[in-house]
Amino acid sequence: MISYNNKRICELLLNQKLIDQEDLDRALAEQKNTGQPLEKILMDLGLVSEENVYRALSEYLGLPFLSASEYPETPFLGIDFSPQFMKQYKFFPLEMKDSVLSIATSAPLDFSTIDEISLFAGCKLKLYVSKESDILAAIDRQYGGGATTMERIIGDMNEDEMQLVSATEDEDINQLRDMASEAPIIKLVNLIITRGIDDGASDIHIEPFEDKLLVRLRIDGILHDIESPPKRLQAAITSRIKIMANLNIAERRLPQDGRVRLRVAGKKIDLRVSTVPTLYGESVVMRILDRSSILLTLEELGFPEDKLAQFEALIRKPHGIILVTGPTGSGKTTTLYAALEKINSPDKKIITVEDPVEYQLSGVNQIQVNPKIGLTFASGLRSIVRQDPDIMMIGEIRDLETAEIAIQSALTGHLVFSTLHTNDSCGAVTRLLDMGVEGYLVASCLEGVLAQRLVRTICKRCKQAVIPDKKVLASMNLSPKESSIVYRGRGCEECKNTGYRGRTGIYELLLINETIRRLIVEKTGANIIRQKAIQGGLKTLREDGWEKVKKGITTIEEVLRVTKEDEAEILDAIGM
Repeated sequence: MISYNNKRICELLLNQKLIDQEDLDRALAEQKNTGQPLEKILMDLGLVSEENVYRALSEYLGLPFLSASEYPETPFLGIDFSPQFMKQYKFFPLEMKDSVLSIATSAPLDFSTIDEISLFAGCKLKLYVSKESDILAAIDRQYGGGATTMERIIGDMNEDEMQLVSATEDEDINQLRDMASEAPIIKLVNLIITRGIDDGASDIHIEPFEDKLLVRLRIDGILHDIESPPKRLQAAITSRIKIMANLNIAERRLPQDGRVRLRVAGKKIDLRVSTVPTLYGESVVMRILDRSSILLTLEELGFPEDKLAQFEALIRKPHGIILVTGPTGSGKTTTLYAALEKINSPDKKIITVEDPVEYQLSGVNQIQVNPKIGLTFASGLRSIVRQDPDIMMIGEIRDLETAEIAIQSALTGHLVFSTLHTNDSCGAVTRLLDMGVEGYLVASCLEGVLAQRLVRTICKRCKQAVIPDKKVLASMNLSPKESSIVYRGRGCEECKNTGYRGRTGIYELLLINETIRRLIVEKTGANIIRQKAIQGGLKTLREDGWEKVKKGITTIEEVLRVTKEDEAEILDAIGM
């Protein structure tokens, strides 16, 4: 652990705005009680990440920083360092070049240790600063026999604790609360949450089954299994999460929803916690909302240039309703926030009603729905109309009452944004009609509908060209002459061998013209509206996806997956 001139390290963290003065004051107060180094206290309190501390150290010393992904695939084994020796002195050998040994170290300021390593190796050293956890993990990988962090935490439990967390469903509440407050259980839950945040997950799933407890992370829209704690810790882990979210740990028969506010590695994190009783215990899902993350602009969301220009013109209309549609997790709220940010100005009053408020927008009045006290979308909307807004955003139109208030607001001169759960843009029209809204009202106020999906983007580090099957080209309406090469990710450490890293949007924008308005009044089916829209120049979700495939942004399989065609068509298209 760093222990030399740690005030200088903290100054660098302050200058880089990775911590604030309040964080530093809190760490200084804790240091008076414990005497530990400032940076260790900051990390233990979750106020700054381990990586940021070591990056600040590397900057301070003028030494390069090395992440675990940059370690050589085949480390240097020419000198017989024992695993115990490397763990004790916190270093890992990288390579030997021109009689100079390169090592990754987390203790570059411990000069006596550096001298001892150099003496043992019989050569000069070239130092790279690296995280202590990365070094220890590399030693464990190379030499085996190393326990994972989760295994070490569980191994620290004594027999009494192991017996306690193995208790049956009939534990009394005090016993349940006690076992959820044990240090190992707290560390386990913190480890799971930190892993989710570090891996860029949107959700953490903790699922009980008959003989195991499964932990999965949703990353870029796909669920991935990670290391899971033993089944016997289920009750303690669930209770710990419920205590954090201020839920009733005694109630295990009904679903519950709560919220946790954390500061992890310098980031302000909100966790939306949902528990649901299942056959083998409570299933827990935590949605991760990073309040300190940077809000994306419309230009960064993946719009094609022509569609971006059309959408920007749409959101600058003086009144009417603009809808964004798609399934859960398709990025609808992010698009609406980006649109509001684009048109936000001092001469406009913007009010939102959301469930929940996911991003904080400067200069925008945001209201959080709270059904427990009667604050629903409909009641919130009735109130904000009297607040004299220019622009309103409704998190979702779920029922006829909300739809009618939104339409009346649009008809009285307001610009209204909202979302609907439909598969395509034209389906939004029939969804409103099915709710009971009159066709002439929908035709009068609806200005446009944006349907969207999120596709995973190809990892840039392992991206490679491939020749697609002829059936695939046919599914893209391309001839072999037009495109004989597409791209996919080979899989590497950076993308966790998935071939993908990050996501972008594919879009379908329906502009309501006079032809479409007439069809809406006549309550025409979505298929006919779609046909007319395509004749008028509508580019479908799949067509926008194909454009991104040809540009090497995503893969054919991703476009097929998110556009939800019949399974037989998908399998046929990808040649299976």
